[in-house]
Parts: sequence; structure tokens; C-alpha cells
Amino acid sequence: MKLLLILPKNERGYWGKVSKSGKAGFVRLNLPTIAALTPKDWDVEILDARAKPVDYNVKTDIVGITGFTAEMPSAYEIADNFRKKGITVVMGGVHVSAMPDEALKHADAVVIGEAELVWEKLLEDFKKGGLKPKYRADKLCDMKNMPIPRRDLLDRSMYISGFNTLQATRGCPFNCDYCAVTSFFGNEFRVRPIDEVIEEIKGFDTREFFFMDDNIVGRPKYAKELFLKLIPLNRTWGSQASITMAKDPELLKLYAKSGGKYAFIGLESLSQKNLEKMNKGWNSAEGYKEAIKKIHGAGINIIGSFVFGLDEDDKNVFKNTFDFIMDAKIDAAQFHILTPLPGTVTYDTLEKEGRIIDRDWGKYHTGEVVFQPKGMTIDELQNGYFWIFRNTYTIKNILKRSLRSTKGIAYRIAANLSYRKKALRMPNLPFYSIS
Repeated sequence: MKLLLILPKNERGYWGKVSKSGKAGFVRLNLPTIAALTPKDWDVEILDARAKPVDYNVKTDIVGITGFTAEMPSAYEIADNFRKKGITVVMGGVHVSAMPDEALKHADAVVIGEAELVWEKLLEDFKKGGLKPKYRADKLCDMKNMPIPRRDLLDRSMYISGFNTLQATRGCPFNCDYCAVTSFFGNEFRVRPIDEVIEEIKGFDTREFFFMDDNIVGRPKYAKELFLKLIPLNRTWGSQASITMAKDPELLKLYAKSGGKYAFIGLESLSQKNLEKMNKGWNSAEGYKEAIKKIHGAGINIIGSFVFGLDEDDKNVFKNTFDFIMDAKIDAAQFHILTPLPGTVTYDTLEKEGRIIDRDWGKYHTGEVVFQPKGMTIDELQNGYFWIFRNTYTIKNILKRSLRSTKGIAYRIAANLSYRKKALRMPNLPFYSIS
């Protein structure tokens, strides 16, 4: 039998899209993992609709679709078109898990939460003609003996970098209000056996890889053991991590020594009140500069993430954040407008307060205002987002940060130029428009 797995495209925004040359960034592990979970008597194909149009005349028995919230309009359109052809459609992922009844208007069945423990049963039910509308595991999956994602089914030519991605842990020990990680993966922070992680990495045909983990240092003892075993492999890698790792000199040293060249770190806000309100009070805004200095001192580049539109933010937040980035010489930065993603505490809170003003999921890409902020107007929030993005990635400001050290400068400049491409697609607004 034939299974067609589809990754939809985001029609709007600045994240998760392919470039004009048809190139994408990191490989997402969801569909390659589903393919690996599928019994060998199935013929499996993965289609990335971001780079290749969907052929609705393709011969397939069942279609599986997943996507981020901003990709759901495309996902639902694809699902509807296949169902018109009489083809069974199943859907899953973070958004579908949060909004299963909505998804069932476009699909024959949905997977709620992790698929590992229910996927084979779903396919068996389909074969027998007894497909149920909802599949949900009664427990979290064990990360032992996890299948290796089917990277062989991907079009390698469409990835600029980050083709080899993997997961060593699931979840995050923290539970920030705006994040959907805990609602999807549960409250338990789980880890794979280190030897299994190392064996997967040994199978990579590149020196560089990326951990897709939400917080690779979430369990420091495990992280240290993993990093020690990585050292002999002589690889280069990056991951998401919390700034708390700056408190552990041994952890920092091993992160860098094992090939960890960069870390995506969610700083989110310079306001401690904001951090506490979003349940991220364990981050210390006052201690950011010292922590950044320690991480840089270990030889690790930082890509800092900031969220705008929090309740303590006013229109000065953009200039203040920009000044901080330049002063601390943060290597690169990602900026996001607070977005109430379904399944998060933020969504429930803003919904209760009647502050969600737009439910077009295509706008939920963290670059567009879909709620009523408290401390500024909608236009001030939107225009401030554009201003800080463009100003951070002028050539002059890129060089100011990148030249903080000669070590790792090539990576820093390459990363900044990549973000600059996104910034140049945004409106060029003078600062007075938000001051």
C-alpha cells in the first residue's frame, strides 16, 4: 500500500519558508520519523510542499499531513483536495493535537500527541476499514530503541544546511506560558540512551549536525555524559539551550569541547516582570550580560531569541533591546511577536481576556500581530518588530557584533547574512515611527 506524507507550506511570514532558490533550513524530523514507524510492506513517499507542488492525481491509499499553526491553512486545503478525490487523510502535530475537532473537519482521523505508540495501530485499522477519528497514546513513549528517521526519503538538494538533525531529549524542564512544548510532549523531560544517540550520529555523512531538542542542557548530568561521548567523534553541532548553562562551568566547557559551536537561547525579555509573568522567572534579566560573557568565553556563539508584545512592554522595548544586543555583542538574534498558539497558556489567557483579534492561522507565524497588546498600539508593536529586525542586520551592526573575536567569525557572519535576507524583506521604517 502507498502512504504519502506531506509537509505544507507557510504562505506568509518570514520563518519556515524556502528561499527563492528553493532551499530550506533544517530538516524537520516529524515526517521522516513517521516514515520510519511505518511497516516495511508500505511504500512511503515524503513531499515537501514548500518546494514542490502537490499532485492531487498521484496514486496513494492514504495521506498524512502535519504542520505548524501558520501552515494549517495550506494543510487544510491539501487535505480537502485529497478527500474530494476519495483519498483518506490523517493529520497530526502540535496544532492538530491542540485543535483536534477543528482538524477533523478536514481529515478522516487525527493523531493527538506523540505518534510512536499509535501509528501502527492506525494503519492496521485503515487496512481493515475501521479507522477511528482520534488516536491518542495513553502514555508517553519510551525513548529507547527509537527508529532512525528516514532521511533517504528527503530531497537533500533543497536543504542549505542542517540536513542531519536528530533528537536526544524530549520536552523541557521548564513550562513557559507561550510555549507548546509541554502541552505536546508532556511534563516529563525524557532522554534517549546516549549510546543510541552516538550511533545515529556516527551514521551521519557530514561533520555538522543539529540537535532538534528544545533544551539540550535540560538535564545537566545527562548532557555532560553525552558531550563527553561526542568529543572523540570530532563533529560540529548546535542546539537550543537555556541560559542556565552559564552557571555550570563544566557543562559549558564540555558543550564547546564536544563541538558545540552555537546555541539558540530564549532570552525573551529584558523585563524581569515579563519573565515572571510568562512563568520564566528562572531567567535573570539582570544576569544576562554576565551569562553571555561566560558562554562567549567558552567559545560558544549565541543566537538570542526575543519576544515583543508582552504585558510589561511599551514602545521603548525595541530600542532598549537593540541597545542590549549591541552592547552584549550577541552574535545573532531572532525576534518574535507574542503569538497565542493554540495549546498554550498564553492562548487560554488572551482568549479569556478577549484580546485575540485575528484567528487566521496563516498569520500565526510570530511576525504579525494577532492580539491586542497592553502597553502599545498594534501598529507600534508591528512597526517596532520591523525596525529592530532591519536595524540589527545592517552591515555595520553585523560587523560590530561579529568582530568581537576572530574565533568563529566565519560562522557569525554567515548566520547574520542569512537573517539579513529576512530583514530586507520587511518594511524599512524610521525609528521615529515607533518612538
